[in-house]
Amino acid sequence: MLESERYGEAMETLDFLMGCEGQDEQRRQEWSTLLEWLRVAFPGGAQDAYGNEAALAGEEPESEAQVLKRRTIEKQRENAGYTFELVRRVTEEPLTERGQIALEQLAYLEGAESDRLLIEWLQAGELHPLLQFRGLQTLKRRGASGPVRLPREGISLELEIERTPLSPGDFPSAVDEVLERVSDQTDNESPSMFYFARELWMQFMMATYGTNDYVMLIRGEEGELDAWAAALHAQASEALGGDGNAEQIRDAYGITGELRFRCERAERTLRAFTQGSLIR
Repeated sequence: MLESERYGEAMETLDFLMGCEGQDEQRRQEWSTLLEWLRVAFPGGAQDAYGNEAALAGEEPESEAQVLKRRTIEKQRENAGYTFELVRRVTEEPLTERGQIALEQLAYLEGAESDRLLIEWLQAGELHPLLQFRGLQTLKRRGASGPVRLPREGISLELEIERTPLSPGDFPSAVDEVLERVSDQTDNESPSMFYFARELWMQFMMATYGTNDYVMLIRGEEGELDAWAAALHAQASEALGGDGNAEQIRDAYGITGELRFRCERAERTLRAFTQGSLIR
């Protein structure tokens, strides 16, 4: 690999070998030395190395998604059962980073049987809302369509695969309007405030996709948007160690009268989400 200047692949292979047990100590030392040299040469890791390879070949550097797609397809060509190995990893093993990567990889491989197994997995038991959403995204990227019933806190959410947002820009405009309100109010605060609020909000939108909270929000009613914006601002401030003065924040967003109840409910819901107790 090094002789052919495949540095990115070499880094990934050495990383894998270093994690394997039972290897000869001298060989492990050689691998460690070589890997350290590559890390000095490519501080950005394997992705940096892949970009260098592309530049040397006069090509555009591959994105992380392009690299994953290429390597997944290569593995499928080498192993006819690779698709079902990924499905098993997703549906049967405890959720780990390896399982999440497998879910991403499945988006690049075809096969109606895999669609069926993924749908059965989503419908069989109550998974974390974010995992349910990622599963819907994978099915949509695979070209699947039709309804899926997701168990959620004693009820069943019926969602159409083909309507699942694949990126933040695919969500209804009301989702972004909440962020615009928060941006207007946090311009003079800590620079990290809005960036944290945006990440929290998009994670929350994925987790609540299809629920009553989501349906009410995307109607775009001004009061509803103000209530969620104030709640998001308060939760972001609290999470970043600020005073999280809810009353002061509510005043800034014009939360009065009946809006106060809606805002307090939104605050409780967002706090439960950040504490990992939105769903068991």
